[in-house]
Amino acid sequence: MKGMSGNKVKKGILGFFMNAILIIFSLSCIFPIIWMLYSSLKEKRAFNADIIGLPKNPTPGNYIRILTNPDYHLGESMWNSVRTTTLSILLIVLFSFIVGYILARVKFKMNRVLYTMFLMGMLIPIHSLLVPIYVVFQRCKISNNWFTLILPYVSFGLPMGIFLVEGFVKSVPVSLEEAAAIDGSNFSRTLWMVIFPICRPILVTVAIIQVFSCWNEFSFALVLIKDVSLQTVPLALTQFKGQFASDYPKQMAAMLITMAPIIVLYFVFSKQIIKGMVSGAVKG
Repeated sequence: MKGMSGNKVKKGILGFFMNAILIIFSLSCIFPIIWMLYSSLKEKRAFNADIIGLPKNPTPGNYIRILTNPDYHLGESMWNSVRTTTLSILLIVLFSFIVGYILARVKFKMNRVLYTMFLMGMLIPIHSLLVPIYVVFQRCKISNNWFTLILPYVSFGLPMGIFLVEGFVKSVPVSLEEAAAIDGSNFSRTLWMVIFPICRPILVTVAIIQVFSCWNEFSFALVLIKDVSLQTVPLALTQFKGQFASDYPKQMAAMLITMAPIIVLYFVFSKQIIKGMVSGAVKG
């Protein structure tokens, strides 16, 4: 009995310390957002005087100036990001579903070769392709357009999407498609009316993961976009940083405004992300 009680005490102490460590790590992730929130309510002089301290006279002036000053182009940049991200996600989901289904179901000689090539796309450092893509886009005269960023975003988003969809489709019983064929359904109808609804969880996961990637992408936007009216959110945030000084409270306010849609999206679909990732990885 004493041994059992001693083990319970050890387990309780160990559990306490593990929970304490996890709480500390969680706070370390949450604190930067909290710090940005109350720092954005400071004036520049008050922030420089005390970076960590709470604002003595909180004011929403930074938010008002950002939203009302047309020189910042924040609203226009957010629209550009929304348009580019939306179109990129639609194309990524569409092609990931079609290609992932074909690689999982259709048997042909180059099946595994194509699958391996798509997987290799996940291993290539994206930034190593900045110069080649810039040269190609310049020669083809497709840089600095509203659709310019959609092309690389879709290309770099497809490997992970195909990987997840292919693994998920393999977990779907073939008998469902056979039953649909017996009922007189053709290939297209079976694909979109039977398989597509079943794959909805993994497709939502692919979409949400790529939303974060497209919305926050900076390098290709910096290289391929020159016109201020076409810049995306990450580029718009750079205008709050000067050569010799930066208005950090105003920059934090702008960052919070642009982060808000993504944070809301993550909290709404966080369970869906985990469910889809587990389904695609374990069942596949």
